[in-house]
Amino acid sequence: MTGTKKTPTHQAFSAEEKAAMKAAAAEAKKAARKASAEEKAAEALADCVASIEAMDGDDRAAAETIHAIVLKHAPGLSPRTWYGMPAYAGADGKAVVFFQPAGKFKARYATLGFNDGAALDEGTMWPTSFAVTKLTAADEKLIAELVVRAVG
Repeated sequence: MTGTKKTPTHQAFSAEEKAAMKAAAAEAKKAARKASAEEKAAEALADCVASIEAMDGDDRAAAETIHAIVLKHAPGLSPRTWYGMPAYAGADGKAVVFFQPAGKFKARYATLGFNDGAALDEGTMWPTSFAVTKLTAADEKLIAELVVRAVG
């Protein structure tokens, strides 16, 4: 079979995953450029808000609510994007909290996640992500508690 080229039957990354990786590369490039800390923070906030505004329906409503909760209860975290999603970083610049909209990867639900910088440790096993379809008042209270715990 010389001269024939096999067509791959499985791609390693979906189009959505490739877009997220491109977003992460663009975020890293922005972070590396020369600008004042204030300029970078303002741009990161604007990018975070723009990522929320680009969402539809329940994703957008949940992201707006989570954004407000994080800003209120964890003012030490800095809004930014992480793989094109709204995220909130600690002083080291690493995302502690993030929101992955369902629409980003055509999933059944959105995800509120906490990376390993979050101080949520409880015993030998604890949750670090939560499925989100809509938020109730009780959910908002839980998120606020988790965010406060996450930042210690």
